[in-house]
Amino acid sequence: MAQRTVLFVLFDDVLSLDVSGPLEVFAAAETYRPGTYRIRTASLDGGPVRTSGGLTLVPDRALGDRLDAHTLVVPGGQGTRDPDPALTDWLRAHARTAERLVSVCTGSLLLAGAGLLDGRRATTHWAYCGKLARDHPEVAVEPDPIYVRDGQVSTSAGVTSGIDLALALVEEDLGRDIALGIARHLVVFLRRPGNQAQFSAQLAAQTARREPLRDVQRWITEHPEADLSVEALATRASLSPRHFARAFQHETGMTPGRYVDRVRLEHARRLLEDTTDGVEEISRAGGYGTPEAMRRAFVRTLGVSPAEYRRRFRPASTP
Repeated sequence: MAQRTVLFVLFDDVLSLDVSGPLEVFAAAETYRPGTYRIRTASLDGGPVRTSGGLTLVPDRALGDRLDAHTLVVPGGQGTRDPDPALTDWLRAHARTAERLVSVCTGSLLLAGAGLLDGRRATTHWAYCGKLARDHPEVAVEPDPIYVRDGQVSTSAGVTSGIDLALALVEEDLGRDIALGIARHLVVFLRRPGNQAQFSAQLAAQTARREPLRDVQRWITEHPEADLSVEALATRASLSPRHFARAFQHETGMTPGRYVDRVRLEHARRLLEDTTDGVEEISRAGGYGTPEAMRRAFVRTLGVSPAEYRRRFRPASTP
């Protein structure tokens, strides 16, 4: 593969991890396959920028009159909320010529402001999906995935999902083994699929205020194979099924059934990634009962069967 220039756009109040996370993925790829990527950073005038966390980043150069990069990465941060009009103009004029256009977190707001997401599917940080949809109705906003790829344009959700997207791009360029090696080197989740929800079940659901309901949440997480029907969970909480279901949804923002579904899916995914247990054994441990029930849950939520999920996401070195 010919060497590809990856250019990171810098601006004041950029989020440092939106830059450094994906950048380190491409830099790590160089240790596996030297000469693959040339990493560059640029600001409007070539001057230093100050990140939202107070770090000062010194770019390699100024953004020029033409784009000489294969992959253009636009990070997010507070600076995307009221961007410099000159930066928006530069993106509008030059970003389309990139073979791959990538945004991290709220960098998608900059792309949308420049008209680069019109007619495309896109995502952003969960807290800004509503704003992206309201301000840019011509963009098909998908609030759940950690990243979305639509043709040459790829957008990712909050912060660390930029690492996931960068790993997917490296896999596209250099293959699965190198992407997995980089993920292990950086000690990150081994290639989360793009259609994985931005939150785990425990993060997506609020923590219940009442102790009996919090106990139920912990019980579900620790015992996905158990009887987790509304009736059984209500008994654990010493509430009637109707009262329990209403209280659980009110305090967590999620129905008991949906919470159980997410916990079981996450548990099964971890077993597929980290063990060599058979699909039938995992389906029992995950509370599905049968491999077919687990297969339907995977296809419905992730778009792949358990066997295909394991093939894609279990590292080759798993014992």
